Amino acid sequence: MTSPVPTGRVVSAGKGCNLVLPRSLPVALNDAWTHITEAQSTARWIGTWQGNGTIGETAQLQLGFEEGQPWTNFRITACQAPTWLRVETLDADGHTAWDLSIELRGGPVQTELLFTMYGIDPASVGEIGPGWEYYLDQLVLSLSDAPLPNFSEYYPAQKEYFQAQVR
Repeated sequence: MTSPVPTGRVVSAGKGCNLVLPRSLPVALNDAWTHITEAQSTARWIGTWQGNGTIGETAQLQLGFEEGQPWTNFRITACQAPTWLRVETLDADGHTAWDLSIELRGGPVQTELLFTMYGIDPASVGEIGPGWEYYLDQLVLSLSDAPLPNFSEYYPAQKEYFQAQVR
């Protein structure tokens, strides 16, 4: 089994580091936005969500590709449709667990995606990086109805790649 080539980079940030991953999506900008924001579409690559999806309101995401398909709370903190989305996941006490953004730049047949996860503990990069490589590859593959990858192709094979970027 060959591990997919990781594309992410780790950037030093004030507290911790940021994880930045690019992807090229084989669809126009508005289609990319739909696949990232609408519950029926997100179910194909990360999981379905429920809630009203407005800035500041808490909604729930069911992680469709995790063991037990757990639910997690999230809140949209910024949105400029169809090019920018910032979301924070929430822990059991309602505090920010993860701070994430997706930026899209599109043309008529392809859209460039830039995913950023902010403020990661450098000791966790080796676990988090492969997970986001996996989910973003699932997004790309789901857009062309291709078979989805197995997480075992990403982790632990990509752990060292991400950990080596931490300074």
